[in-house]
Amino acid sequence: MTNEVFEKLVVKALDNIPKFFKDKLDNVDVVVEDWPSMQMARGRLLLGLYQGVPKTVRGAGYTMALPDKITIFKGPIELVSHGDEETIKSVVKDTVEHEIAHHFGISDARLRELKNK
Repeated sequence: MTNEVFEKLVVKALDNIPKFFKDKLDNVDVVVEDWPSMQMARGRLLLGLYQGVPKTVRGAGYTMALPDKITIFKGPIELVSHGDEETIKSVVKDTVEHEIAHHFGISDARLRELKNK
């Protein structure tokens, strides 16, 4: 899949998040990279990464801060999707939503709980 097509999938996933969350999504930059630069444990892939200060932790002194950053990794998503375009779309959507949840202070453990309900 071309970078342009993949980036459009990320934009579409962002456009489709519920308005309630979209309206509260601020000071965050979403980017696409091919692969993470950090080493992962053997057998693990990083599909996305949230870097920043979750909204639940921000206090009155949270001003003049650099934007939080959400990175969506194209290579790992294509790999786990076995190149299937429909699966890529689904994984991109899930990954974008997952990383946005971190922006709102929702942990991986809590996301697993919510998913298993």
